[in-house]
Formats: sequence, C-alpha cells, structure tokens
Amino acid sequence: MIRTATQDDLDAIVTLHTEARATYYSGHLAEEEYAGPAEVGRSREGWARAVDREDATVLVAEEDGALVGIAAHSVRDGWTYLTQLHVSPAHWREGVGSALHLACVADWQRRGVTWARLEVFEPNKRAQAFYSACGWVADPETPRHGDHLVLRLAVREAPGRG
Repeated sequence: MIRTATQDDLDAIVTLHTEARATYYSGHLAEEEYAGPAEVGRSREGWARAVDREDATVLVAEEDGALVGIAAHSVRDGWTYLTQLHVSPAHWREGVGSALHLACVADWQRRGVTWARLEVFEPNKRAQAFYSACGWVADPETPRHGDHLVLRLAVREAPGRG
C-alpha cells in the first residue's frame, strides 16, 4: 500500500533512509557522514519539514504494516524534483521502488508536470539502472551536480487525459 506520509511515520522513515543510504555511501563516504548521530538528526529534521510542506509530497510504501519504501518530490527553481526514493534493502527487487515511482509519476501527471529531475550518487549503479529502466536520461543542461548525476524524465500525459 502506498500512502501519504505523516509525522507518525518519522521514526520508520529515518531508519529506512539511513539503512538505504548505507548501501551506496559505504566505502565512498565516512560512516559519520551518512549514519552518524548528527547526520541522522539532520535527516529527521529534513523529513519532518518535508512531510509538512505544502509544496512537497512524501509517500510511504507499507507491507504488512511495516514501512518498506519512501519517496519524496517537490518543486525547486521551477522544476519538479524526485528528491528521495529509497527501498529497504530487505525488499529490493519486489516492485516497491517501481510502485513508488509510478505513484510519483501519476501525481505529476495529475498536476500537469511535463519534466522532472533527480540527482543520483554517481557510484550508485543500482539506482542508475533502476532510473534508466524507468525512462530517466542524463539531463543535457546540467549532467552533474558535484558527485551526483542529474537525470531528467519526460512525464507523459496520462492515458485518457486531454
């Protein structure tokens, strides 16, 4: 089940976010930078703000009452950004990420969004393959932002619309 996140989800969101980030930052960043107490606190504050922001959407995927995935998107500088998409490693390859991605795209279609962007950590090949399979391509205007690749998605009009 995919639903809009609430403040009651924060503990589970932060735990899943920290666990997922460890899978791609480990070996590339110091653990303190992605799982240290200061970073976890910063993450919690960011998620708390995102859940309550009117210009952001945070979705959670649940399975048997447990949170197994999270996704967030918002508008920044005139662009819609997929700012977060994480799946618990214990639930990889079960369709959770695809379901969250489809829910984001459906929301964008309802809002009339035609293009979306995201940034993915360059060494995170698993995520790059996922996004490529979902139709994301290198952003021709801004292909990189620091150690992240910038990808772009053409959001097609929903079938039966128009």
